[in-house]
Amino acid sequence: MMTPAALIKRAAPVLACIGLLAVWQVASVALKNDSFPTVIEAVRAIPDILGDKESLLNILASLRRMAIGFGVAVLVSIPLGLLMGRSRGVAAFFNPLLMVIYPVPKAALMPIIMLWLGVGDVTKTLVIFLGVSLPVIYHSFEGAKAVEEKMLWSGAAMGLSPAQRLVRIVLPAALPEILTGCRTGLVLALITMITSEMIARQSGAGNILFNALDMGQYDTVFAMIIIVGAMGIFLDALFERARARLVRWSEPQFDMPLSFS
Repeated sequence: MMTPAALIKRAAPVLACIGLLAVWQVASVALKNDSFPTVIEAVRAIPDILGDKESLLNILASLRRMAIGFGVAVLVSIPLGLLMGRSRGVAAFFNPLLMVIYPVPKAALMPIIMLWLGVGDVTKTLVIFLGVSLPVIYHSFEGAKAVEEKMLWSGAAMGLSPAQRLVRIVLPAALPEILTGCRTGLVLALITMITSEMIARQSGAGNILFNALDMGQYDTVFAMIIIVGAMGIFLDALFERARARLVRWSEPQFDMPLSFS
């Protein structure tokens, strides 16, 4: 039988969502603004969106672009971050470039990329790639830098080459930090996906949202916001479950008590 504290911990996300929806409903009823529909009106529009074949294809196209951008970013960023963490020369070369790119909002790059590559999938995927890459590189770098030198010396003494030490020692030791960066990158992938589709409006979830806003279909706008939020919650929960399995060895074996009573 679960303790009250365990029940509260498990129910906390659901209670938070219910509380947010309650505040939304009360605010909408109080303001009585046509551009701010109630929760009930927004929820009623969700089946219409998901039941429409074209809208469903648009959402799936968004997820496909997001998956490609995220996947390519992870494949490129993890090796680069590990190399930067273990090589001062590589870090000295790439760090200034990253410091220039990092503060720039990725949406601000959209017009330039659209001029070069057009408004198709490549442009949107590239923006997602840029948004995901930087946190993954940073966390991979920090994870690699934190690896104890004694472990690397032991690997060298066993005859491992630098590349083998990077794969067999640095990568596993840095994995918890790397996955933290990937989790941050996953959220940024969703954000940049919607942003890019709202700017380059051809298809996708962002296109549905912006078209509904143009036509004054505010219930559809808020319904899409709910759908995107649900997508984010689901993807984050799925990733967190996979992360917990992969780095179970690094998790603490006790929970910090909430009280001492």
